[in-house]
Amino acid sequence: MIKEKIIAVFEKNSGKIIGSLIGLILAIFILTIGFFKTLFIASFIILGLFIGDKLDKRESLLELLRKLLGLDKKGM
Repeated sequence: MIKEKIIAVFEKNSGKIIGSLIGLILAIFILTIGFFKTLFIASFIILGLFIGDKLDKRESLLELLRKLLGLDKKGM
C-alpha cells in the first residue's frame, strides 16, 4: 500500500524529485571539492551522456567529428 503511494507521488512529481536530487548532489560537490572541479566533472558527465546517446542511436562519432571540425571525407 505504501509502495504504491510512493510510486504514485514519484510518477506525479518525477521532474521535481530528480531536479532536487541533482541540486543536492551538485551542492555537496561544490562544498566539498570546489566550484571549478565540480564544473569539470559535470562537463565530462555531459560529454559522456552525449557520446552514449550517439552510440545508442548507432550514429557515427567519426562523422560527427568531421562535421564539427569542418572536414570532408576527402580531407581525411
